[in-house]
Amino acid sequence: MPDIRILPIAQSFVPDLDVGGWVESGLGWLVDTFGVFFTFMRQLLGWLVERLEVVFGGPPFWVIVLVFALIALVAKGWKFALFIALAFTFVESMGHFQDTMLSLALVLVAALLAVVLGVPLGILAARNETASTLIRPMLDFMQTMPAFVYLVLAMLFFRIGVVPGVIASLLFAMPPAVRLTELGIRQVDPEVVEAAHAFGAKPREVLTGVQLPLAMPSIMAGINQVIMLALSMVVIAGMAGAGGLGGVIVEGITRLNFGLGVEGGLAVVVLAIFLDRITATLGTNQRSGGGLFSGLRSRVGLSAA
Repeated sequence: MPDIRILPIAQSFVPDLDVGGWVESGLGWLVDTFGVFFTFMRQLLGWLVERLEVVFGGPPFWVIVLVFALIALVAKGWKFALFIALAFTFVESMGHFQDTMLSLALVLVAALLAVVLGVPLGILAARNETASTLIRPMLDFMQTMPAFVYLVLAMLFFRIGVVPGVIASLLFAMPPAVRLTELGIRQVDPEVVEAAHAFGAKPREVLTGVQLPLAMPSIMAGINQVIMLALSMVVIAGMAGAGGLGGVIVEGITRLNFGLGVEGGLAVVVLAIFLDRITATLGTNQRSGGGLFSGLRSRVGLSAA
């Protein structure tokens, strides 16, 4: 039989696309055009992380541990408060308390930015179908993109240090804030919203007095996920020179010092447990509506459930 080579013929119809070259050209144009903006953001975010690091790392460790234990006491009771006090004392005994506080500062700045950007986008998506249609594919793209890609892009725009870690954590952690905010608002009982309109409430009053209070458990669940995802970027941020616990773990890996890596991992676990339990408790405490909805519930007898 004749030797029929179909593959080269098929390949001749497939164009060679230099996607990587296009991306590099576009990123280079952004750096050249908006270099002043990126420099300003690097200085601003670096300043925020430094100020929070001073707040958490400046006082003696026992003061910070006492504050954390009091927060845990109010949130979950004395057993959890005792556990938190012992856990952070254990972190100090390993010599990683300052690194833990730097990681906490990085996580809080990234989570705050993710919430500030994500919650309004979720509100917009819940109230506008066109916006929701446009935002959902973007969120799918952001959640499937490998975290290392975010770090590479952040290092291109903001060099090395804590700022690329903050930006990568922001991009990686923001989608849950948008999705769960939209979901929470869409799940509000339409009868409650109609009752608010019937009593003369304006759209903004309906949003702030009815929809947001009832959606708050879902929103707080999104904030909890944002914080956990931001914390999961700690190790990757260490590869960009962000320091903190990520720096400890990366140092342990590069030096094949497995004990040091395990110590950094244990400190991350302690910090994760503390942040997770506190934010989960805040979400549980938001299950009763407030504001305008309280008045509606007493006047029309609608349930907040």
